Amino acid sequence: MPGTPRTSTIRRIWKPAVATGASGTAVAVWFEEILLYAEAILALIFIPLMAGLIFLVNLIMFKSRLPTHNNHHNSKDKGAKQ
Repeated sequence: MPGTPRTSTIRRIWKPAVATGASGTAVAVWFEEILLYAEAILALIFIPLMAGLIFLVNLIMFKSRLPTHNNHHNSKDKGAKQ
């Protein structure tokens, strides 16, 4: 139509360009930062839990190696003549 003014290409596409370009990048950066903070917080939570699990496994596996009262009492009588 000859009587209608044409809008420039930049005016027509600036909103979709902003929505898909700058805003999408900003959302991705924010999401990445949130994930990094969550990872750090989870690491701080899981380090003591893993240390506790290692300690418990250590106690369970090597409990038979701990000296008991009977072992200490019997060691005095070893080698004594009867």
